[in-house]
Amino acid sequence: MRLRIALTVIIALIPLTAAAADPDSGPPAEHKILNSRTAAAAPVPVPAVPSGISTDKVLVIGLDGLRHDRIAPADAPNLDALISGGTLGTSLLYTNPMAATSSGPGWSTIATGVWPDRHKVKDNSFTGKRYDLYPDFLTRIEGVNPAYSTYAAVDWKPLGEQGTFGAGIDARVVLDGDSAGYPAEDERITQVSEQVLRDRNPDIAFVYLGQIDIAGHNSGAGSQAYLNAVKANDAQIGRLLSAVRARPTYASERWTVVVATDHGHTGIGGHGGSTIEERRTFVLASGPGIPAGARPADTRLVDVAATVFARLGLPRPAGLDGTSVTVRSADPFETVALSPRVHETGIPAGVTGFTHLPPAGWAVDSTALPSGGVEEWRGWSFTTDEFWSRAERDQWRELFVRGRGVFAVADSDEWDDRSHGAGTYASSLISPAYDVAGRTSAVINYTTLYRPEGNQKAHVQVSFDGGAFTTVKAYGSEAVSTVEALAVTVPPGATTMAVRFRYFDAANNWYWAVDDVRVS
Repeated sequence: MRLRIALTVIIALIPLTAAAADPDSGPPAEHKILNSRTAAAAPVPVPAVPSGISTDKVLVIGLDGLRHDRIAPADAPNLDALISGGTLGTSLLYTNPMAATSSGPGWSTIATGVWPDRHKVKDNSFTGKRYDLYPDFLTRIEGVNPAYSTYAAVDWKPLGEQGTFGAGIDARVVLDGDSAGYPAEDERITQVSEQVLRDRNPDIAFVYLGQIDIAGHNSGAGSQAYLNAVKANDAQIGRLLSAVRARPTYASERWTVVVATDHGHTGIGGHGGSTIEERRTFVLASGPGIPAGARPADTRLVDVAATVFARLGLPRPAGLDGTSVTVRSADPFETVALSPRVHETGIPAGVTGFTHLPPAGWAVDSTALPSGGVEEWRGWSFTTDEFWSRAERDQWRELFVRGRGVFAVADSDEWDDRSHGAGTYASSLISPAYDVAGRTSAVINYTTLYRPEGNQKAHVQVSFDGGAFTTVKAYGSEAVSTVEALAVTVPPGATTMAVRFRYFDAANNWYWAVDDVRVS
């Protein structure tokens, strides 16, 4: 058995001047916006990273505050090459009340592979964190087999101090970019990580760079300074990749590179709120067997941790919200053709995102719905996170983080924003008939977000062999965001079962969303 010593190197530079010292010793509100110094700093000692055991290896690179739509305008040849040769999945973050679009929740989501309602980091105070239940992917891998060699290097100090990337990792380098300046500290992180990747033998490495986020705060994501920071971090990525390729054992190894960000930025700078620009995230992966040029719509930020396990050939840990970036959804909702806005003038004309035409085998029954109302939400609609959440911000639509790609929504609240005939909202989404012949029970699996108010009702119902629908689940007065697994008894002799999602007696009463409906 190999003797393992978890080593943490924590280094903070002495401020260059007295004025540069920061007296704030409380929890970080966000990366401080005072540093652009690039003065030379002492190299970081190379930690004693133990020799790993796997020829499958993963390098995860975290770029703080990088909006994926600002990569193309930047001089970023290394990111461009990873995107061209790999899979780039873009998605949107949650907002409050689940969590702010800030670094604490964002990096906790990447590290743990679960959403903030599980890891409990809602802002940069890290209050209530549950890393004991949901540790980072490096710590998890140590728990699977301590012989794996793990390495992390960060220069946003809370990621080490707060345990986002935990002390059980074989070797950690934790610098303080808020004190010393992120350009300088990104360089020191790059230098030591180059040496670790080239001359040591880690199996899984995480390297964090923070300069882009500071440029976003100082100058805005729409600025040339932001693009310059992308260029600088891209050059450092190139050095990390060159270090991997320079390994003496590289020819016999299979390396996967994953790049992700924790949040976006507004054009004028800043994040933490609920605009689309602040919510923009991505997961980019390149390596053996990863489709080149793929642009999946069903990737989420929680997928980083699950991807690491999959690339090492390890089973996905129970309880993760994510899946590997190479796994595509089999949800039939992904097959529908989406259209641009009709009445929702607040949604940009170029954002396609709704249809009432269901996928093959499915049906929408809105015959009891009064005439009129907002066309996009007349009965069950098939839509996307961006289209739906743009319809009205800060009403929790942003919280359907467990939905992926295209999902189904009955939104009486938005429908009611335009004049309509007398009566209440009523619409049903009906599945194909599933084969249950010979079974005594079946399980209805689906992902859902339900926000109730007033008299609205949301029922899950089943019908056997074309008979009457009966209710197997009725949602009450509490909001629900979960993955459901409803057990249903199959009557003797029944051969088929259809599922109906019936939303009714509603008006200006919020909404119901469902996704990934399966019967097992």
